Amino acid sequence: MKLQLFLAFAFSLTLAAQAQPRQEISLQNDWQFSRDQMTWQTVSVPHDWAISGPFDKKWDLQTVAITQNGETQATEKSGRSGALPWIGDGYYKRTFNLPAGFKGIAELVFDGAMSQPTVIINGQKAGFWAYGYNTFRIDITPFTKEGDNLLEVSLKNQEESSRWYPGAGIYRPVTLILTPNETRIDDWGVTSTTVLHKGKTKKGADITEFTIEVPIVHAIGGEVMALRMIGPDGKNMASIYPVPMKGGKAIGRISIPDAKLWTPETPYLYKVFATLYDGNGKGDKKVYDDFGKVIDEKIFTVGLRTVRVSKEKGFQLNGVTRKLKGVCLHHDLGPLGAAVNKAALVRQIKIMKEMGCDAIRTAHNMPSQWQMDICDSLGMMVMAESFDMWIYPKCKNGYAQFFEEWAEKDITNLVKANRNHPSIVMWSIGNEIPEQWSEEGRQMAIRLQGLVHSLDATRPVTQGMDRVDNALASGFAQAMDIPGLNYRLNKYQKSYDTLTHGFLLGSETASTVSSRGTYYFPVTPTDKGIHPDGQCSGYDVEWCPWSNLPDDDWQWQDDKDWVIGEFVWTGFDYLGEPTPYDEYWPSRSSYFGICDLAGLPKDRYYLYRSHWNKKEHTIHLLPHWTWGKDRVGEVTPVYCYTDYDEAELFVNGKSQGRIKKNPKERLDRYRLRWNNVKYEPGKVKVVVYDANGNPAGEKVMKTAGKPAKLNTEVWTQNTKGSLKSDGQDLAYVTVSLVDKNGTLVPDGTDQLSFEVSGAGTFRAVCNGDATSLEVFTEPTMKLFAGQLVVVCQAGKEKGQLTLTVKDKQRKLTKKISIPVE
Repeated sequence: MKLQLFLAFAFSLTLAAQAQPRQEISLQNDWQFSRDQMTWQTVSVPHDWAISGPFDKKWDLQTVAITQNGETQATEKSGRSGALPWIGDGYYKRTFNLPAGFKGIAELVFDGAMSQPTVIINGQKAGFWAYGYNTFRIDITPFTKEGDNLLEVSLKNQEESSRWYPGAGIYRPVTLILTPNETRIDDWGVTSTTVLHKGKTKKGADITEFTIEVPIVHAIGGEVMALRMIGPDGKNMASIYPVPMKGGKAIGRISIPDAKLWTPETPYLYKVFATLYDGNGKGDKKVYDDFGKVIDEKIFTVGLRTVRVSKEKGFQLNGVTRKLKGVCLHHDLGPLGAAVNKAALVRQIKIMKEMGCDAIRTAHNMPSQWQMDICDSLGMMVMAESFDMWIYPKCKNGYAQFFEEWAEKDITNLVKANRNHPSIVMWSIGNEIPEQWSEEGRQMAIRLQGLVHSLDATRPVTQGMDRVDNALASGFAQAMDIPGLNYRLNKYQKSYDTLTHGFLLGSETASTVSSRGTYYFPVTPTDKGIHPDGQCSGYDVEWCPWSNLPDDDWQWQDDKDWVIGEFVWTGFDYLGEPTPYDEYWPSRSSYFGICDLAGLPKDRYYLYRSHWNKKEHTIHLLPHWTWGKDRVGEVTPVYCYTDYDEAELFVNGKSQGRIKKNPKERLDRYRLRWNNVKYEPGKVKVVVYDANGNPAGEKVMKTAGKPAKLNTEVWTQNTKGSLKSDGQDLAYVTVSLVDKNGTLVPDGTDQLSFEVSGAGTFRAVCNGDATSLEVFTEPTMKLFAGQLVVVCQAGKEKGQLTLTVKDKQRKLTKKISIPVE
């Protein structure tokens, strides 16, 4: 067959009139859920059955020594996995319909179900998957019939199977895929590569060569594939028909002059339409729509970009060296629990990008497809991780029980389901694996990394190592494409000198702990910051015995070219793992987050922003300036987080000194600190100066007066401030208690209540307090540090969603309306 390649507008529009044979049906609504198979309730999927609580220390109460924290003696850990009722069995069921005369293939794709899902169709077991975090698909064709079919899913969550809150239920989407023919496109088999050629056209333009391979399942011979590529601007870039076939694959190659490359700053995406014909056309293969009947079609979203890591250039994206400014993210979404939601994911990624973050690590598990789609579209690089353990268990009933039988299956699904996401720049095969000291562990690392390479030769493989001396001695570290170190800054130089890679990655860094709006005096940098109220200092000077402060990481990132970036633990607080309060009740969520569990920035957010965000300036003051009479005249240090190197501080107009950052001091290289300021009510102002010594900006904070009103700030993923009437879109409403001038009352703890009416419903509320036992799904909660966040969910009808917030204690009411379109 002769290859016909037409650029730009050469595509024949007749394809648009063809039928779309493939159906992808979201099974979102009309599920029945039960814990005992006797009492059922109607739910929508994604669904987390445990997030409504109640919180109780009895849930998954563990008596263990957390070896990752250096513990040798077992003690009671009450909030390690979130103190929510996720343990036990759960059952889901619903019907789906197959049309009369359907003789094709029916598949179910589960993006994740926690945990050990067994899938039953019409009373017959159709499939099982052990790992709750992975995407899996089941061919259910042999068990189906025309008309209504009963789908049942049973789940089993074991105690002591997780080191954090895993969630419970079908917490990610379920999709029914119907293809009318056994011969079809193997969408998980599709691979693509990008090669950049600099200045290869006659006019000196760059050429991007894009190759896509599309396998055909049950090819019988004679099938014809056609491809077309649509650019980010919606214009036709290229059409190939018929696509050359080899070994049951259609292999298309497209050369694009001056292509728009995918980066975090320019997340350009292309669409590739793959159309499979039966080949029984009129025989004129020069006509695009003359290849016979369309038997399958699939649209793939791709980004054109290259990834390379080398001794000479470090980490490169599209041939440009850059350092990864990443954060680790757990899979839960705070008050939503593990139930994935697009709007919640968009909010997370946008908050991180505003900080200057350009990468996330999906710690310590496989990501959701929605999350990867959003990282593609918004521009966020990803380290896609797999496991937290291999054969040696970190908790009694963890993944170690499945590793030997399931590890290769899980890695295979991870890579196949995600390898066409441009956002993913590396794979991770493990986190702090205990076997890193042994030859057995080295061999397992080689085997798993080799499996990844066989499935995807375009990306490097890494994992996070914490037992650095052991990993170096055993050859475990040497085996990896990218040696990743979790913490252990004191081992960086030894690792670099020992390894031949010429680079290393901070695969997990910092683990600084803090609570939003909470401060202690005197300000004391410490790795033993335990306080009676179960909180951590907002001065960002407390860390764990095995971790460090952001300032420590940045010294290595900035001073050593061979350190190629970092992934901070963590971008957001998450449920479970309440270090350093593992033995303190009622602590039930983490303190590591740069943002709290509600998604509100802690002071540390602005420290990272001042260092990472190169597009906008940062000027942030802490602590708040509203203290009681007992602090008047007491030393109350003031910190300024800013990208400027010099500033002067004033308290009620009196200068506290003009200072510069000091590279020789640990806490003064990246911060401006006035350590001897004495508190007096009034106004604090900082004036920052540019490199020429000229005033460049200022920031003011004031002492709050009496609480006078409630302020609200609405976030929606739609920049117009409206919601989609899809039954899933979310609005996040930050509620703040302020004085008559709008100054935050930072010690506000008022009990608020919420009512949502009109075109939506109340979904959840969160105040970011790791010690709060108030459930997220009840429409009442106390303020923490003067703020909380209410989550409202759009309905399926257009109109106005109205949220009413009441503070009965002070007789305050705030009412807002959000359009639902």
